[in-house]
Amino acid sequence: MNKAKRINRRRFLAQTGAAAAPLAVSPSVLGLAGTVAPSERITIGCVGTGERGRADMAAFLNQPDAQIVAVCDVKRDQRELAARMVKRRRGSRACSLYADFRELLARTDIDAALIATPDHWHVPIAIAAVSAGKDIYLEKPMSRSLEEDQELRAAVHRTGRIFQFGTQQRSALQFRQACELVRNGRLGKLTAINVWAPGSAPGGSTRRVPPPEGLDYDFWLGPARYTPYTENKCSNRFSKKTWWYMSDYTLGFISGWGIHPLDIAWWGAAPWMTGPVEIDGAGEFPKVGACDTATTWEVRFRFASGLRMTFLGVPNPDRGEASHPWKERYGPTQSHGTAFEGTEGWARVDRGGIRAHPEALLEEKIGPAGVRLPRSSNHVRNFLDAVKTRGSTVCPIDEAFEADALCQISEIAVRLQEKLIWDREKERFLNSEEANRRLRCPPYRSPWRLRL
Repeated sequence: MNKAKRINRRRFLAQTGAAAAPLAVSPSVLGLAGTVAPSERITIGCVGTGERGRADMAAFLNQPDAQIVAVCDVKRDQRELAARMVKRRRGSRACSLYADFRELLARTDIDAALIATPDHWHVPIAIAAVSAGKDIYLEKPMSRSLEEDQELRAAVHRTGRIFQFGTQQRSALQFRQACELVRNGRLGKLTAINVWAPGSAPGGSTRRVPPPEGLDYDFWLGPARYTPYTENKCSNRFSKKTWWYMSDYTLGFISGWGIHPLDIAWWGAAPWMTGPVEIDGAGEFPKVGACDTATTWEVRFRFASGLRMTFLGVPNPDRGEASHPWKERYGPTQSHGTAFEGTEGWARVDRGGIRAHPEALLEEKIGPAGVRLPRSSNHVRNFLDAVKTRGSTVCPIDEAFEADALCQISEIAVRLQEKLIWDREKERFLNSEEANRRLRCPPYRSPWRLRL
């Protein structure tokens, strides 16, 4: 072998040996040492990174195969907080910051979007996300109107994207247990459901002030009609913000909190909620201040099956835990919950746990031949698994729509305070054009529009 060939051979062995050296490839690339290989990671873009959004982000960051690569908020300080949160939890992995959700959704390297904006932005951003090929985890409630709900449902079906609604109670054992007791007839014939939630807060400053520095207020308003900024409208703190209770942006807590116990009512009793339903309601609304959504309400449903449901909004002046008039029957409860009543017993469930009468109901076992509801012990994990398998989540779009519709028609009944007949199949009221008008989407401010 001549000298030139010996040199070329040594160079070749040196180069290929270096490439094959066991420690030259990071374990994280291969998915070793407890890490997840890049091919198995789900990349997430987060739109809306206030307190609620960051709480959801924390749940995603707890999953090793979820990689948050971008955050977006119209408030500079909130998106910067979110980016720092990702950096603290995941080190040097890049996380881009955006003020415009359209720029985030245009990225082809993002698999899914977490949407936790104010309510009036939920549907426009969600439709844009699924149209851009992203799966979505959408915070509750769905929207301000049933028409927006319908448009989002159509968009999810049209695009075939995975949808998870932020009704996290479906991923808690006690809620599934209560609903399976009902579905399997362990309470006897289901006769009534009692549902309660805290009402909206009254008051709210009407003092006009400049928007906080770093807030793009015009973008925050988006499709909502223009109104001047008022003190604390967009506060970063749950205890101060007033948009939660302003009808330009939300239905108030009749949907903001009511969606949770009403979703459980639907999950447990959907087979008995078919056909036209009679509904009437009454409530109280603030007479002064910026807030204008119901502070208390009582809505009564009478389903064709004979099932009756009562939905109460209890006073919530301090935005804290509220009591309700069923405490003596069901024992101590949290400020929102669901109770199913049957001919052979009842079951009450909230985030504090489940109670039943007789207590032996809690020892009931549902056999393999019984009705079993979808299993999930972690709402975010359930979403990520569905993204990978292209299967259903524990709260897919059609289930989410039905639960949100209960909020929508409740709010209309409370506003009109007259007996209405709701046709679930036709998705309209049979006896009131004014009620049907209220199902429609509020006019969108230019250049925003509901239908893409």
